[in-house]
Amino acid sequence: MKRQLEGVVVSDKMQKTAVVEVTHTRKHPKYLKYYTVSKRFKAHNENNEYKTGDRVIIEETRPLSKDKYFAIVKLVKKGRAILAD
Repeated sequence: MKRQLEGVVVSDKMQKTAVVEVTHTRKHPKYLKYYTVSKRFKAHNENNEYKTGDRVIIEETRPLSKDKYFAIVKLVKKGRAILAD
C-alpha cells in the first residue's frame, strides 16, 4: 500500500504542481511535551484544481520530477484563499 498523508496546500503557483504542508505532533523524549513538526511536499496537481488553503490527501507515486514524488488524490475540505498583498 502506498503512503497517504493529509495536509494543506500552501502554494499553487506552479503549473501542475502544488506545495502541500503536512503537520503532525511528536513527543519529546526527555521533557515529554508535544511539539509540531511540519514538512512540505511538492505534489502533482494535474488540472490545477486544488488551490491555496485546501485540505487534501496526497499519495506516494513514482518520481515525476527531481523532487516531486506525491500526487494529490482527493479534496478533504475546501479552504479559503489567502490574499497576498
